[in-house]
Amino acid sequence: MRMLVWMGLACAATATAAPFEWTAYGGDGHGQRHAPLAQITPGNVAQLEAAWTFRTGELGDGFARGHDALTFEATPLMVGGTLYFNTATGKVFALDAASGAQRWQFDAKVPREHDYSEMATRGVSYWRDAQADPHGACAQRILFATIDARLIALDAANGARCSAFGKDGEVDLSRGVRLSERRVGQYSVTSPAAIAGDVAIVGSSIGDNGGTDLELGVVRAFDLRNGRELWHWDPIPRAAKVPADAANPDFGEVDAQQAHWTGAANAWAPLAVDAERGLVFIPTGSASPDFFGGVRPGETKWANSVVALKAATGEFVWGRQLVHHDLWDYDVASQPMLIDLERDGRTIPALVQLHKTGQVFVLNRETGEPLFPIEERAVPQDAVPGEVPSPTQPFSSIPPLVSHAPVTPDDAWGLTFWDRGRCREQIAALHSEGIYTPPATSGSIERPGYAGGSNWGSGAFDPQRKLLVANVMDIPFVVALIPRAELDQQYDSGKYADWEFASQRGTPYGMRRTLLKSPLGAPCTAPPWGRLVAVDLAKGTIAWTKPLGTSRDRAPWPFWDTEGAPNMGGPLTTAGGLTFIGATSDNFLRAFDTASGKEVWTMRLPAGAQATPMSYEIGGRQFIVICAGGHAKMGTTRGDYVIAFALPRAS
Repeated sequence: MRMLVWMGLACAATATAAPFEWTAYGGDGHGQRHAPLAQITPGNVAQLEAAWTFRTGELGDGFARGHDALTFEATPLMVGGTLYFNTATGKVFALDAASGAQRWQFDAKVPREHDYSEMATRGVSYWRDAQADPHGACAQRILFATIDARLIALDAANGARCSAFGKDGEVDLSRGVRLSERRVGQYSVTSPAAIAGDVAIVGSSIGDNGGTDLELGVVRAFDLRNGRELWHWDPIPRAAKVPADAANPDFGEVDAQQAHWTGAANAWAPLAVDAERGLVFIPTGSASPDFFGGVRPGETKWANSVVALKAATGEFVWGRQLVHHDLWDYDVASQPMLIDLERDGRTIPALVQLHKTGQVFVLNRETGEPLFPIEERAVPQDAVPGEVPSPTQPFSSIPPLVSHAPVTPDDAWGLTFWDRGRCREQIAALHSEGIYTPPATSGSIERPGYAGGSNWGSGAFDPQRKLLVANVMDIPFVVALIPRAELDQQYDSGKYADWEFASQRGTPYGMRRTLLKSPLGAPCTAPPWGRLVAVDLAKGTIAWTKPLGTSRDRAPWPFWDTEGAPNMGGPLTTAGGLTFIGATSDNFLRAFDTASGKEVWTMRLPAGAQATPMSYEIGGRQFIVICAGGHAKMGTTRGDYVIAFALPRAS
C-alpha cells in the first residue's frame, strides 16, 4: 500500500512538472549549454527524425556583403511554448515550439548598403517584468541588438515595439563610442544581451585592425523598462594614470598615449550572469590593432581578460588577464561558463573559461583565483623593431586542447605528394617557435590560429558526469607585418589574392594574414583539424578526444573521408547522456555518447550548421533544434533553415 501511494505521488509530480524551457543563450545565465532532459538517450537516438522545419527566407539579398559575410549563428530561446530567434539581417521570428508554425515576425529594417564587418548574430534575450500586469503589453519582452548597433525591445506576445523603451522601442548604441563616418558598419552587436534582474548588459563587435584609434570597447547596462543607460565600463582606462589600489593591485599606471588612442578590447562574445551573487562576467577581446602593440605598451589590462562586475552598478570586482599584450588576435571569445565544482567535500562556485589558445582556465567566480594552477612561462621575444612582447604568458595546468608546438617542414601534409611538397617549402620560409611566436615581416606561423582553439560556440558542461565538452580547431595561420611604405605595393601586386589585408593606421606596419594551406586549399598540417574534446573537471584531465566532422562538402570526392574538419559553433549536452553538435564544414548534425565520446548518430542537413543547438520539452516530447544557414567566411553550404528533431510520437 505504501509503495502504491509513493508511485501515485511520483506520477502526479511528473504530470504536473513544468516543461523545460531554454530561457537564455546558453540555456540560462550560467551558460552551461546543458538540458536536464533524458527522453533521448544513446539507446534510442538513432530513431530521431525531423519533427518540423522552418525557413526564414533570409539569404542576405540586397546587402552589400550579404553573399561573402552572412552567417546564421543563432541559438533560439524557448519560453512559454514559443521559440524566439533572429537573423543577422535584422529580423526576429517567433514560432510555435511544438509545430514550428510562425506566430509573428519583426523586421528592424537594417540598412543594406553598409560594409558591415560582421554579418552575424547569435540570438535574442528574454525578460519578464515582475511589476507589470502579466497580461499587459510588453509584460514579457524580447530584446535583441542589430549589426547597425541598435538595441530593440519587443512584446514577446506579438512582436510589437515596446514604445516606452528608449525612443519608440530602441536605443542607439553607436553614440559615445568614438564611431566615425569612415567606420560605419564596423561597430555592431553580434551576441545577445545578458539579463541580470531588470538590467540588460551589452558588449559590442568592432571591426579589427583598421588602426589604433578604433571605437571604444565599452560594456553598457540599460534599464529594461525604459532603456535608460545605468552604467558603462571600459576595459581600457581613459585616464592618463590609474593608481593601483588594494582591490586592483596590478592595475598600475597606464601610458597616456595608450589611454587616449587605443580602442577595442571589446566584449563581443556572450556574457554570463550569476544572479545570486549579482555578478556579470565579461570576456574581453584584443586592444587595437591586434597584431602590433608598439603603440600600446604594457599588458593592456583589461583586454584579453575575463572580468567580474557588479551587475547593478558596473563596479569592478576582479579580473584575470589570459593573454598579456596580445599580438595574435587571441580574444577571450567564448562565453564564461558558471558551474559548481566539488572539491574536498566543498562546493566551490567556479567559472570555466575556454580560450582561442585551446586552454581551459578554471577560476573561483567570487574571487578570480585559479582553481587549477596557472603558471607564467617565458615565451618567444624576437619581435619586429618597435615591439616589446610580454616576457611571459599564463598557462593553465589543464592540458591544452590543441597543439602549442612549432610547425616545422617535417609537419607538412597534403592531399597529394605534390602539394605536400609545396607546403614543406612554405613552412621552411616562415618563422615558427610555437605558441606566442611574434608576428614577423617575413611571415610567422600562428598555431593555434586566431579563429581558435575555442571560439564563440563555447563549450557545454554535463553536471552529472562532471565533463566539459568543447569543440576546437587546430589549424595554423600565417601572419605577416608589412612596413608602411610597402603596404600598397603588396596589396596591388596580385601575389596575395587569398590574403586578408589590414592597414593598422597609427603604427609602422600594415598586416596580411591567411590560412597556412596548400595550392589545393587544404591545411598544410595533418588532420584532424577539428576535434571534440571532453575534460574531466573533477581531475583536470582530458577524458577523451575525437575527430569532429569530415572533409565532405569541402574536398573533392576521393578525399571525403578525411576526419576532423574545421568547425564554428558549439555543443549541447543533455541528461540523457548525449552531446549534440553541428559546427563542422560538412553538413551534418551529430550526437556523441558524452561518457565515452562514441559517435552514435548523424543527420544530413540541407546547409552548414554553424550554430549551437538547444533543447526543450513541450507536450511531453523532447526537441533538439539547430539553425542551419551556413557560414560565408567558412564557405559552407548556405541556407535559411531552423530544424527540430524529436523521437517519433509512437515511441
